[in-house]
Amino acid sequence: MRSNIQTLSGISLRVSTTNKQNNQAHILLAAILFCISMILVPLGAVAATSDSTAVKWHPGHYYIIKGSKKNNTEYLSQVYSELDATPALNGMMIRYFWMDLEDSKGVYDFSSIDKRLAELAARGKRLVIQVQTKSFNKRQVVPTYMKTAEYEGGEFYTSDYGSTEIRGRNIKLWNLQVRSRLIALFKAMGERYNSHPNFEGISMIETALGQPIEPLSSTQIAGFYNNKIFVHRQMRSFFPNTMTIQEVNYPRSILASFVGSLKDIGTALSSPDTFIEEEDLLYKTTKYDPNKGIYNYYADFSGMIPMVPTVMPQNYKNTKGDGTGYVPTIAEILTFARDTLRANYIFWAREAREKHYEQVLEVLNLNAQRNAPAGGLNPACPAAYTSCID
Repeated sequence: MRSNIQTLSGISLRVSTTNKQNNQAHILLAAILFCISMILVPLGAVAATSDSTAVKWHPGHYYIIKGSKKNNTEYLSQVYSELDATPALNGMMIRYFWMDLEDSKGVYDFSSIDKRLAELAARGKRLVIQVQTKSFNKRQVVPTYMKTAEYEGGEFYTSDYGSTEIRGRNIKLWNLQVRSRLIALFKAMGERYNSHPNFEGISMIETALGQPIEPLSSTQIAGFYNNKIFVHRQMRSFFPNTMTIQEVNYPRSILASFVGSLKDIGTALSSPDTFIEEEDLLYKTTKYDPNKGIYNYYADFSGMIPMVPTVMPQNYKNTKGDGTGYVPTIAEILTFARDTLRANYIFWAREAREKHYEQVLEVLNLNAQRNAPAGGLNPACPAAYTSCID
């Protein structure tokens, strides 16, 4: 028996063969080398550009895929056919709970992300990931190892206003150990995905705390938001060539400072909803209340940082969160996001049950979106980036 060693970009592969196995081994080796080259080429794609701080920039429209559908082959097959048939759809955002990505401390499972990224790259489409650290359906969000005193249990329970029934959870981000582990997750993701040309963005869920069942102290609340900004500063260093995103809605009292910090960092401004008549989100300052709603900041910082609003299932059903508005058309939502929120990107929830996505596709395939740069949205590279990679 003799041993052959093949090396590609510093990776050594040892293949032992006999004369009878020689042809089979060479075939296997060629297949392995091809797979490795397909990994190494994307990883070097961004690094090879002249500007090491240039950010991937493919503005336009993206689907949102959430829940178990993201791993459903039959469902994804239909989604991919829609992406292929709709030039204005540049890709999709997929949402993962933190606990789904970290099996145990420092042990990460990115296999689902890897599969979706490869499938989208093969179609010339792009992937945005949101790490969910808040739930609305009692679901645990932190990895199980964090359910200890060191992390204060890692998460707190939330309910509807006026109720004590558990409805959701949010992370105890004021705890420095929780913050440290969240940063470690983003560091691992940055090392894996920042340089991939089809990995378009990394997002964090909305700023609203929810209604804690056990009241939080002012120190805990301040720590939560200060640490969220701290995490975003680290994310920009882990993803220097990739858009980082924060959904922002409430509380209004922290928005001026919080969004100002996002601008300084270069983090994209997103919304968890696009309610075109929601008074709190549209609220203008008065002499009695200087805290304006989040939608006003889109115009304030347009052109400085990316504007990436999100359209969720409830936004298709009513213009207000309490249901007292009216059912908007897709064209109305698009016009609001494009003109009022100055959108560079719009993320559209693909709600299979209600099939609003069929109306979204119809609008996105109109000439104004189908044949326009960025699907009719603002294509300009924001000032926060030294340059953009298209």
